[in-house]
Amino acid sequence: MEWQSILAWRVPWTKEPGGLQSMRRFSFRPEPDPYCQAKYTFCPTGSPIPVMKDDDVIEVFRLQAPVWEFKYGDLLGHLKIMHDAIGFRSTLTEKNYTMEWYELFQLGNCTFPHLRPEMNAPFWCNQGAACFFEGIDDNHWKENGTLVLVATISGGMFNKMAKWVKQDNETGIYYETWTVQASPKKEAEKWFESYDCSKFVLRTYEKLAELGADFKKIETNYTRIFLYSGEPTYLGNETSVFGPTGNKTLALAIKKFYYPFKPHLSTKEFLLSLLQIFDAVVIHREFYLFYNFEYWFLPMKSPFIKITYEEIPLPNRKNRTLSGL
Repeated sequence: MEWQSILAWRVPWTKEPGGLQSMRRFSFRPEPDPYCQAKYTFCPTGSPIPVMKDDDVIEVFRLQAPVWEFKYGDLLGHLKIMHDAIGFRSTLTEKNYTMEWYELFQLGNCTFPHLRPEMNAPFWCNQGAACFFEGIDDNHWKENGTLVLVATISGGMFNKMAKWVKQDNETGIYYETWTVQASPKKEAEKWFESYDCSKFVLRTYEKLAELGADFKKIETNYTRIFLYSGEPTYLGNETSVFGPTGNKTLALAIKKFYYPFKPHLSTKEFLLSLLQIFDAVVIHREFYLFYNFEYWFLPMKSPFIKITYEEIPLPNRKNRTLSGL
């Protein structure tokens, strides 16, 4: 995979329209490195998306449950840390299906790198992908979350959506935990956009609306994890920072920042790491973000980090002239 051309260290912020950096699209999905191993297998019961009959009537369901509910029950639900997915039901076959997008190697690997002794640069095990499988686990979604009908579409619309999902999944391949903006105010400048399970659901809803789906008027909320920062500073890509002619002081600072986030810590090591993270982010107001294969410095601001559960309305129908609806 080609890296962006090397730029000078600490290049001033270059804004996209609206001052926002969004995740790039890629021409292909690379094979995961064998070093990256998932504790829980990605999409273990996955199956191809079926082709529906054009005149089938497909019910679309909003699915939401606490993250890692299978391990912690409703614990993260109390903090409104929720996972989002979409359910479908064919009225012709009476079969149910679940579609979701999540990390190949769990959230920690997508958020922070591994510091491997044999490598100078941090090593990232970061990919996210769509998973489609037959069945909807009603108890999983209903017990501590949501399973609610949000729209009804035709089989033809479902098939068009399926083609879009394949393209979206092949080109949007990396997970991003953080949304970074200047302050908690709604009108605050946003620097970086997240790319996670909820964003996949929202993109899919928008595609269905574009195809002519009518969504119900119900409240829909989503988890977002914010970092609050002043204007970010571009530092460089892996080659320009960690390569033979890179800035060794900067490279050391980035690795020192990521060191407390390493996995598999004892209780004592974990508590010590929390103190180190607090010192870096809150006391020294520093955060190093890896986004689109580039490193950025974030001058952190109070309240530093916040988890929100915000309403994002279901989309309005974009096209009222499509046939077969």
